Amino acid sequence: MMKNQFSKKTIKAKRPLTVEQKITRRNFISFGTFIVFGSAAYGGWKWLYNSPQETATVTAGARKPLRRALNKTELAFRRLFSNNNLVKTYPKEMAAKNVRHNSDIGSAGKIDTAAWRLQVKKQSGEVLNISIDEIKTLPKTDIIYDFKCVEGWDQISHWGGVKFSDFISHYKLDDHAQLEYVGLETPDKNYYVGIDMPSAMHPQTLLAYEVNEQPLPPKHGAPLRLIIPVKYGIKNLKRIGSISFSNNRPRDYWAEQGYDYYSGL
Repeated sequence: MMKNQFSKKTIKAKRPLTVEQKITRRNFISFGTFIVFGSAAYGGWKWLYNSPQETATVTAGARKPLRRALNKTELAFRRLFSNNNLVKTYPKEMAAKNVRHNSDIGSAGKIDTAAWRLQVKKQSGEVLNISIDEIKTLPKTDIIYDFKCVEGWDQISHWGGVKFSDFISHYKLDDHAQLEYVGLETPDKNYYVGIDMPSAMHPQTLLAYEVNEQPLPPKHGAPLRLIIPVKYGIKNLKRIGSISFSNNRPRDYWAEQGYDYYSGL
């Protein structure tokens, strides 16, 4: 028999890592991962920061890529939105006694409630002028829910008024509710919002004239304000002066400052 011409190779068993080696290895991987993702995030931020500004229309103040992303997000949310999805409500005793108030844009100072009229601008050019007493004759609805602000705070608060959908039905504006948007402005036109019609017609959206079962004070939008639980606070316009309807986006105060037009929850 021929002798085996290959010498046997000695296979050395791999030594397990010590605890210190394992820690060093994990730290290296973690630090490397942080560097990679941190660099990518910084690069993405720098790219966005240096991107051109959007062309100012009903929205402005945002970089073009960001606005495109916001618009696509709005479309996605609108496809998923359903008036069957109701926000959570709470018992009356959980409502804040001192309701937080942020801004007075468009609602500063006192207002003559008796002289105030809500102007509803119809597509035909006709304008309805409706007093607060006329609005109060409609069925009243209360809601106690968690009001959310884009600044990051939230507060359970109690509001009372007429459902926007009941208001539309009472004043025979059902054909206008088939349009895409509703626009609301303060009497001085300094504050204004645009709302997609499905959100405006949500069963929890109110034209509110009470807070904690008392008439609205000026700082909360007397005599009438919008309470729309499916939107952030920036859409809850205080001291409504006029309502209009359109298939095009109405102007929106914060969207002109670079915020998301939809501002949905």
